Amino acid sequence: MTIPLLCSRRRVLQVGAIGSLGLSLPQLLQAEQHTPARRRNADACILIFLNGGPSHLDMWDMKPNAPAEIRGEFKPVPTTVPGLQLSEHLPRLAKLAHEVTLIRSAHHSVNNSHAAAVYAALTGHDRGEAGGGAKPTDNPAIGSVVGKVMPPTRPVLPYVSLPYITKEGAGGPPQPGFFGGWLGRTYDPLFVLRDPNAPDFRVEELSPPADVSAQRLEGRRHLMQDLSAARTPASARAVRDMSTFQQKAFEVLTSSATQQAFRIDQEAAKVRDAYGRNIYGQSVLLARRLIEAGTRVACISWAPDANATWDTHGNNFKSLKTRLLPQLDSAVSALLRDLLARGMLDRTLVVVMGEFGRTPKVNKGAGRDHWNFCYGLMLAGGGVKKGHVFGASDKIGGFPSSNPVTPADIVATIYHCLGIPRELELRDNLNRPFLLVPWGEVIADVVA
Repeated sequence: MTIPLLCSRRRVLQVGAIGSLGLSLPQLLQAEQHTPARRRNADACILIFLNGGPSHLDMWDMKPNAPAEIRGEFKPVPTTVPGLQLSEHLPRLAKLAHEVTLIRSAHHSVNNSHAAAVYAALTGHDRGEAGGGAKPTDNPAIGSVVGKVMPPTRPVLPYVSLPYITKEGAGGPPQPGFFGGWLGRTYDPLFVLRDPNAPDFRVEELSPPADVSAQRLEGRRHLMQDLSAARTPASARAVRDMSTFQQKAFEVLTSSATQQAFRIDQEAAKVRDAYGRNIYGQSVLLARRLIEAGTRVACISWAPDANATWDTHGNNFKSLKTRLLPQLDSAVSALLRDLLARGMLDRTLVVVMGEFGRTPKVNKGAGRDHWNFCYGLMLAGGGVKKGHVFGASDKIGGFPSSNPVTPADIVATIYHCLGIPRELELRDNLNRPFLLVPWGEVIADVVA
């Protein structure tokens, strides 16, 4: 006997499907079993991942006294923190430096191909290879772990990633580090793969058909309950269990929190303009709306493939000046101001980072190449210090000169701010135990 479900079998059993992976929303919600509350400084995280490797030397660790082939074309400007300078092409963030922590001593020895470094940056683990796409044996993404350990208290999705499933290279497999890995596909994010800047933006997976009214949805919910109650005793328990999670699927689909979060068109034009009228600026704005609605982790992967944006092997300065840095400056500064104005920044951890930096020496194509030996990142909000710089690089930005930290340390610190111990033991679908980030250490001097 088939059970008539909301709208259609495909639209309910596949609502909230994870990209093309076919995970159903009932499965996702079934996995969200509450764990005991832990003390934490942040309730949510917005992770802006500058996929491809942003140039630390041209952003937030400039070397104005270095030779021309090192310092590059940009000039530093003062910030609201005495003695701290940022790139001239980050003027809005320079005015908010008193709200953030900069880390200038990140490094790793992972293969400096994009896939290997992205995986390390997002999980704190070294998979020991250059690529090969996401695998079910991978360590889980930050959002996957947070979604399991501290699921939302409202009927919204715990972990959302946008606006791309970034490929290892044009036409290549998806990068690892964004998925549920050994936690299971249940903990993959909802991928929002439509442009939030498009005038007709909507998330089809979470939108009931226009011809289905709220009354019809409610009627079908009651019908499903009646049919479940009519099951034989032998199947009653399984049906009750599935019905519970199908009910949650109804709640997510029809909840005002979910529906309103994706109504980016309801934002004032002035607010949307401040974030930047482009796919990345509007994705950051949508991330803020999702967090405000109750989502735990919203991740922006800033590239359709690893070579498309921040991978500036050639024309580094032109790309940064005309496109990348203005977009980043607008989006992140608007986000910080918005979170401050709404009283959300203290409880929202904002992370802006990539998988590595760029070479100190400018190459013959006016670009900088991959450099995993030293790079920087920015943290703000829930649980981190304000107006703080941690660590330093040497005089050419080539290697850490003080307080070196690794991706495992950075990921452990993110978890710490979210109230999740780095040594937490989780289990995969076969009940095998795994430690979260066993070799990472919380960066104590970054934590407020």
